[in-house]
Formats: sequence, C-alpha cells, structure tokens
Amino acid sequence: MKIVDLIKKNKPFLSLEFFPPKNRDSWPDFFEVVEKLKVLNPLFASVTYGAGGGTQENSLEIVKRMKQDAGIEPLAHLTCVGASPENISNFVSALKDAGVDNILALRGDPPAGDEDFDFNTQIFKHGSDLVTYVKENHPGTGIAVAGYPEAHLESPSIKEDFKWMKNKIDEGGELIITQLFFDNRVYFDFCERLSEMGVNVPVVPGILPIMSLKSAKFILSLCGAAIPGKFLSALEKAHAEGGDDAVYRLGIDFATRQAQELLDGGAPGVHLYTLNRAKACLEIGKALKF
Repeated sequence: MKIVDLIKKNKPFLSLEFFPPKNRDSWPDFFEVVEKLKVLNPLFASVTYGAGGGTQENSLEIVKRMKQDAGIEPLAHLTCVGASPENISNFVSALKDAGVDNILALRGDPPAGDEDFDFNTQIFKHGSDLVTYVKENHPGTGIAVAGYPEAHLESPSIKEDFKWMKNKIDEGGELIITQLFFDNRVYFDFCERLSEMGVNVPVVPGILPIMSLKSAKFILSLCGAAIPGKFLSALEKAHAEGGDDAVYRLGIDFATRQAQELLDGGAPGVHLYTLNRAKACLEIGKALKF
C-alpha cells in the first residue's frame, strides 16, 4: 500500500529511519533494534543505502525482512547517482516482488574518494529525474522525496531550492520527508512557502535525537543543519559538567519537546532518525501524545 494513503488514514503518526549495517554479522543486532521499536507502532520505516548503491543489496534484503518478518511497512531509499535506468528498474521490480510499494527518491552523494565526479555526466542528474523515471516506468509505486527546510547545501539560493522542491512534486512525488532541523520555525515556514506555491502533499519533519556532542557535530557537518545557539551552548555546558550522559539527557528532552510541538502545530507525523539505536527512540516515542 502507498504510504501517502496510510498517512491519510493515520494522522498523526510516528515513523522511523534505519541504515543497514555493512557487515552481515551485525544483522542480528540490527533486527533486535527493529523488534524493540515495533512497540512504537511506526506507520513506516525508511531504510537507507550508500552512495552509488554501495549497500543496495543489503537494503533490498533488509526491506524484505522488515516487511515480511517484522510487519513494518518499509520505505526503501533509492539514489540515482551512478545508476543506469536498468539498475533502477531492476531494484524497483525486486521491491515490488517482495511486496514493497514505496521508495524515497534521492539523487545521492558523489562516490567516496572520487574528487572529479561530475553530476552533469550522469543519466540521472537530479532527484527529480529519478522521480520522473519511476513514475513513468513503474506506475503504482509510492514515491517520497526529501525536503530541506534550511535549503540544500548545493543550492545557489533558497528560491532555487524551492523551485526544485516543487519540481519533484510536480513530477510525481507524493510526500516529503525533511532533512533534520532543530528550529521548528524553519519547518512551518517551509510548509507555508510550499503551500503558497501550490504544493500540498504531506510534509513529514525529520527529527534527530542528539546522543553525544561528537556525533552531533559530525552529522551536522554532513547535512548543514544549524543548531540554535542557546541549545548548542547548553549541550557544550552539559558535556563539560556531566559528559555524554548529560548531553544524552538534554538531547532526548529537546527532541521530545521538538516533536511534540511539531505534532501540536499540525505536522502530519514525525520521522525519527534512529541511528539504529532503540533506547532514545523508545523514550521519545513513549513520551509523545498523539
């Protein structure tokens, strides 16, 4: 079933994101986390894979097991960087054969270590190209796309970023899952501007629970999201006085308040980036009032 149709019947909701371990020896621990988080009754769970499809085979098997064994509706990430139409079609067809009806269509990042990589040489240059291809060649597939409330790092301007965001929806995107952010005002402003442009699909906010100062700074360096100054100062003070345990407590409390405010403000649901760790998500999910 398409996730956009599930959303219409189940607002508000909680959804999750996982990334498949590269080492198959880690799979038992991974699925133990999945089983623990089933208690939160997630509406769906997205499953990532690496640039250039580096862990695509693992992702395919994991989404199959998530659907068939865990009973969770999967949203399979699909990046088009370095891919051919045949690669894309084979993957989407394999998903369909496994009963998986939904993808998150993404451009993806350049392959690691390839400093001369040029997106303009690719068959699929943008995420919107992937949306167009899947819509035309695999009708019936549910297509989610990524949104950037603070604009994509490579966008020359916010105006240009919104143009491409609308284009992905016009080409067939049915819902938007946002990159992480820490100021809810940017989410609501993002939604309002999209609505003014005629984009009225569900916009699901992505929430990252901060569990340590080191991991937070690393993740933020990758995506460009900004931490409000007061929150960053509080995290640094907590770390200085109580170490990672204090940072964890502050991060979970902040994420819980952030998620609740989003739900209370009209967000259709919240999407938790799990980092494949159950404890934090369980604390947040059980504290939320839907």
